[in-house]
Amino acid sequence: MSKNILDLIGNTPLVESRVLNQNPNVKLYFKLEGHNPGGSVKDRAAYNMLKSGLERGDISKESRLIEATSGNTGIALAMIAGVYGLNIELVMPENATKERVQTMRAYGAKVTLTSSERGIEGARDYAEAKVATEGFTMVNQFANDDNWKAHLKTTGPEIWRDTEGQITHFVSAMGTTGTIMGTSTYLKEQNKAIQIVGVQPTDNSSIPGIRKWPEEYLPKIFDASKVDKIMEVSQDEAKEMAKRLAKEEGIFSGMSSGGAATVALRLAETLESGTLVSIVCDRGDRYLSSDLFE
Repeated sequence: MSKNILDLIGNTPLVESRVLNQNPNVKLYFKLEGHNPGGSVKDRAAYNMLKSGLERGDISKESRLIEATSGNTGIALAMIAGVYGLNIELVMPENATKERVQTMRAYGAKVTLTSSERGIEGARDYAEAKVATEGFTMVNQFANDDNWKAHLKTTGPEIWRDTEGQITHFVSAMGTTGTIMGTSTYLKEQNKAIQIVGVQPTDNSSIPGIRKWPEEYLPKIFDASKVDKIMEVSQDEAKEMAKRLAKEEGIFSGMSSGGAATVALRLAETLESGTLVSIVCDRGDRYLSSDLFE
C-alpha cells in the first residue's frame, strides 16, 4: 500500500503495439507516463528536483520558487510543491491550454502567463529576471542535474527490467532533454549497443514538449554524446499519430507522444529485428481544448 501520492510516481506500464507496428520481427512498446499521478513523465523530474533540493538544504518552505514551463513540468511541480508545502510561481506562454493552467492553479500554484510570441524562451527570461531582481529561487529544469538523474534512477531501470534486458532502441521526444539524458545514461551502462534516438520537430513545426532549441537556450543538462541519432517529425505527422494512437491502440496522449511514436514506427520499418521502447509522455485529456483531436 502506498503511503502518499508521491509513492505512486514511476513504475508506469509498458504496453506492446498491437496495430500500428507492422514489422513482425520487431517488438514496439509504449511506456505510458500518463499513469503518473500528475499525468506525465515530468512527475519523475519534479519529484527528484524538489526532494533532492530539500534534502540538501538548497530550498526550504521559506523559499520563493519559480519555474518557466510549457505545461507538464509545471503541473508536476505544482502537485509536488503542494504536498511539500512549498511556495511556487509557474510561468507559461499565454497560448498554453486552459486545462494546464487550471490544473496548476488547482494544485495551489501561482501561474503567470507571458507573451505567446516569445514562447517558452520568453517565459524563461521572465523567470530569470525575477530571480535576479526579486530573490526568487529557480528550480531550473534546463540546468538541474536532478532532472536527468530522476531517469537514471527510475525510467532507465524500469525499461531494462520490463524488457528483460532485450531493449535495442529507445525513442524519446527532446524538450528539456532530461528523460533522454538519464535513460540513455542507465541503458548504455547496461549495454552500449542500445541505440538512443531523440525526436525533434522539423523547421517551422510547433509541437508542445518537443523543441529544437536556439544555441543560447540549449538546456545545460544536454550532452549530445548520449544520443546516437536525432530524427525529425513534422507537426502534422505528430498530430495524426496522436489521433491514431488513441483510435487504434487505445493510448490517449499528447502531440509530442505522437511525434515519438511516428519516429519509433519509422525506425521499426527499417529493422530486421529489435525491441523498441517509445515514451508516451502524458495524457491526451490536457489537450482537449486545443485542436489536436478535432
